[in-house]
Amino acid sequence: MKKPEDARQYAPATERNRQPILKVLLQVLPTSGTILEVASGTGEHAVFFAPRLSPRRWLPTEQNPLLRASVRAWAEECPSDHLYPPLELDASAPIWALEQGVLLDSPIVAIVNINMIHISPWSACLGLMAGAGRILPPGGILYLYGPFKQKGEHTAPSNAAFDQSLTERNPEWGVRNLEDVIAAASNQNLTFKEIYQMPANNLSVVFQRGE
Repeated sequence: MKKPEDARQYAPATERNRQPILKVLLQVLPTSGTILEVASGTGEHAVFFAPRLSPRRWLPTEQNPLLRASVRAWAEECPSDHLYPPLELDASAPIWALEQGVLLDSPIVAIVNINMIHISPWSACLGLMAGAGRILPPGGILYLYGPFKQKGEHTAPSNAAFDQSLTERNPEWGVRNLEDVIAAASNQNLTFKEIYQMPANNLSVVFQRGE
């Protein structure tokens, strides 16, 4: 039970998915450089991945100020030399704040985005792809995790129910069609590379920026 003054937030799914996600990240990420996490949420993934992906550096970002406070609180609880302080970032913005002179110890070589594009408007997905196209170097990696429809169909009844609950909360939210996401990535010189089947009917989807 967290104390009243404790800013840490908790996402129960994190403990279930962080180890399977780490296994994929270790396979697909470049071996050095800075990994930009777009939509870090509570920060639980950031503090788990940062020390385990050494010598890479992990840069968390989050639009919601309460969640940025949670990231900072988790970083205080679980400090790592490989974790940057969180930055504010709106994925749908035409230019991201970190593009305007943020000093990093090593260049951004990959972007990781976990459980965002279905809990945000489609413009956030399009903004994520555009940002990856601008920021990633040739050969850089974009990694997505979450539920997806394939060929317009849900992959499991639980995903269909989840999709309905999302659209009831916000008509602009919803489980995205994988083919639409791949097309949006392709428009930004991001080539679809691979899918990994993940627990709870989720997918890891990997893209690579072209030359």
